[in-house]
Amino acid sequence: MRILHTMIRVGNLQRSIDFYTKTMGMRLLRTSENPEYKYSLAFVGYNDENSAAVIELTYNWGTEKYDHGNAFGHVAIGVDDVAATCERIKQTGGKVTREAGPVKGGSTIIAFVEDPDGYKLELIENKQADKALGN
Repeated sequence: MRILHTMIRVGNLQRSIDFYTKTMGMRLLRTSENPEYKYSLAFVGYNDENSAAVIELTYNWGTEKYDHGNAFGHVAIGVDDVAATCERIKQTGGKVTREAGPVKGGSTIIAFVEDPDGYKLELIENKQADKALGN
């Protein structure tokens, strides 16, 4: 068994595709339209869906905003250099909500980014992400 994807609902599909591909460096893997049920999907990720978990962006036609509630936390992404990644994200117009630095009470270097719909993405420096996974 493995995790296939995480689905998030977005208010503007193209804006979200642009963020995840241009700002976060993912690839657009595939899209689909369902006119009968009025929704569109886009799958984005760093690797092929057969080898890695990806994000499914779901746009329900006519819905531009969602209440995230208080249960969702974030999607974690391993990067080689958190500070450099934050700078690149800011240069492309992305929103960094917590600059690179050690996690409270630890030494793992992290940062937080927010996508156009307000979802949080945690950036974790790869060497520390590897340690956390026991590698």
